[in-house]
Amino acid sequence: MIADSISPSGKRMRTIKMRLPRIILAELNTHRQLSKNTRSSRAVPVETMIKEVMEEPFIPLHWGAAQKGMQAYNETSERVDVGPVFGFPHEFPVENEKAWLIGRDLMVKLAEGFHQAGYAKQIINRLLEPWMFVDSLVSGTEWANFLALRDHHAAEPHIQVVAREVRRVSDYSTPYEVKPGEWHLPYVKDFERNLYPLDVLKKLSVARCARISYAPFDGNGSVEKEIERYDLLVGSAPIHASPTEHQATPDDTFTIRSIGSVQWLRPREHGNLIGWRQLRKLLPNECILEAA
Repeated sequence: MIADSISPSGKRMRTIKMRLPRIILAELNTHRQLSKNTRSSRAVPVETMIKEVMEEPFIPLHWGAAQKGMQAYNETSERVDVGPVFGFPHEFPVENEKAWLIGRDLMVKLAEGFHQAGYAKQIINRLLEPWMFVDSLVSGTEWANFLALRDHHAAEPHIQVVAREVRRVSDYSTPYEVKPGEWHLPYVKDFERNLYPLDVLKKLSVARCARISYAPFDGNGSVEKEIERYDLLVGSAPIHASPTEHQATPDDTFTIRSIGSVQWLRPREHGNLIGWRQLRKLLPNECILEAA
């Protein structure tokens, strides 16, 4: 849990850093009420990716057996014939995990060949993705649908693990009370809130959230460098606005007395949140509506 806040109206906003297998990233990305920034295969050097998949590869926890439909409730431990991979004239069956890592070793060799030939990391790293883990920073007020779908026996087994951990850290975390005008700012430390003005704090949070595209924020980095990074993101045309979706302040409410209905004062500034005004929605040109 990176940041956990609750508004006077009781709307809770959470920012959680996840580490998950790259192969299930698409399952996370289907949840549009959650804002996400994730480590990018286009941003990380090939040498770094190769080192990681060699030292800490993703290996399936659940070896599902083939069956109709999307689910694979039953597992199998059948050995895998890798003879054709090596051009053997006979079968060469090995354990499933060993076969999986043989595939990794072959792709690493191929990636090294592409690297030596001068190809870009955004191409080469794709070869390594089945064995990668990625870090993803996820923020939102509406987590119920994610948990209902993914912490479920019918979900893909590995995202079940992620969802259960999200539920666990959420249950154990105590949110800070945040009033309108105060801000949910991931990666901003308490002492910094007393040291810098609010506009600087917002920029620090945005820049630090954006860093996850190549490595999660580790507490290092000068304020000046973070401001430069923010200016590159928000000062570009078009702007790179997704890291500005993790920062928000509670919205005010008003009551329509004739019907006794409580309404949000600025719902158009919520973005994909509810009850919180998202920083992205307060920035000019945060969304291009027509092609230039």
